[in-house]
Parts: sequence; C-alpha cells; structure tokens
Amino acid sequence: MNNKEIVLKAAGELFGDKDPSAVDRWVAPDYRQHSSLIADGPEALRGLVASLPEGFRYELARVVEDGDLVALHGVYHGFGPEPLVAFDLFRVENGKLAEHWDALAPLVGETASGRSQTDGQSEPSNDDTERNRALVKEFAQRILQDADYSVLTDYISTETYLQHNPEAADGLDGFGAAAAKWAEQGKNLVYTTVHKVVAEGDLVLLQSEGEFGEPVAYWDLFRVRDGRIVEHWDVIAPASVELPHSNGLF
Repeated sequence: MNNKEIVLKAAGELFGDKDPSAVDRWVAPDYRQHSSLIADGPEALRGLVASLPEGFRYELARVVEDGDLVALHGVYHGFGPEPLVAFDLFRVENGKLAEHWDALAPLVGETASGRSQTDGQSEPSNDDTERNRALVKEFAQRILQDADYSVLTDYISTETYLQHNPEAADGLDGFGAAAAKWAEQGKNLVYTTVHKVVAEGDLVLLQSEGEFGEPVAYWDLFRVRDGRIVEHWDVIAPASVELPHSNGLF
C-alpha cells in the first residue's frame, strides 16, 4: 500500500468502524500528536476511538498525498453538537501513522458563495505538482506574509476564483469584500509563518500560523489551473488553546 492507502485504511478502521484495536495495526508506538483535542501517544488515540458515540461518522471530501505526508479534508459528525469541518495531516513512517496535526471549524449552513466548505473537485488532477507548489509558496510569501496585494492577480485568476470560506463570495471582489468586513471587526489576515506545504497535482495545502483577531492556525487548500489559483477551501482555528501535550500545534 502507498501512504495514501495506509492513511485511508487506518482512518476507516479507527473512525469509520470505531475499532480501538486498529491502533495496534496502524499507529506507531511513538505516535506524536499535535491536535488540541487529544493527548500524545497511541493510548490516548485508543481512548478517543473507544469513546466515540453511536452517531459518530466521518465524511471524506478529498485526500492529498505528498511523500510521507497525507492530508484529509472532510466533516466530522458527532464529535459535538454540530458537525465540524476538518483538515487532518498525518506523517507515515514504516507503514504506520507516526504524527498527526489537525484543525477544525464549525460547519456553516449558509455561505456567502452558496458553496459548502468541502464541496468541489474531490481528486487531485494529474497536473504539475512542483510547479503548482512553487506558485502557492510564492503566493504565500508575497501576498499572505508580505501583504503585497498589488500583485494579487499574478497568482489568483481574475476569471474563476471559487470560494469555500463561508464568509467570502466567489471571485476577487468577494474576497476583497470579506477582508474589508473582517478588518472592520478587528480581524486582519496576518500570516507570520508557513509551516507546511503539502501538494499533489493541482491541489496545494498550506498550514500556517498567524493572527485573525487572535492567534490562529490557518489551513488553506488551493486548486491551481494554468498557473493561477482558481479555488480555495480553508479552516481557521484558534491557536491560543491549552494543549493536552507539549508538542505544539505545528
């Protein structure tokens, strides 16, 4: 099995079958946890799986594989009173899950674009991964970190920009209007550090740290076509939470 197949098989047994014994088959003894929801190590994961309620289910939207890193994007139902949109990132080592990061946000019923937070293209296209990775990395530096919006159209398509952030409508105008509204609320988009870039084909995921009225983790998934970003999904999660381990969120 490749790493994508390993993660999907492990996640299916852990969170689909809700089988605590899957920890023995799929999780490394020194499993390192970065989630704010769970302590370090395989036994904490075993306890979480054993405690999942009857109505719990996970709805997968897409998978991105990049070497030993595999990202899942989907929706958890039953973790709490409302469904949660999530990015989960796993590092695979010797056929086992060795490390995990995540970010979760409430599922929103009505969005500014009319799109859901997870719909759209589900499979990475057979596109130039490294070219798309380089474009998004440069976009992250110049736009997200340096805030040089004068070159925005060098990176985002002026014709098609499909938006899945619940508060932003499609297109550059939709993003601009949302950013202006956020600024009025004291929530400027500040990206200080990009921690990971995970790319497969036309899909590129950024895991970043910054501020959005408070310290946050930004998880941004971009789809690239013909050298421009044409679609965006995200989760923005508080980063000031107390963690049940000493590994940090990133």
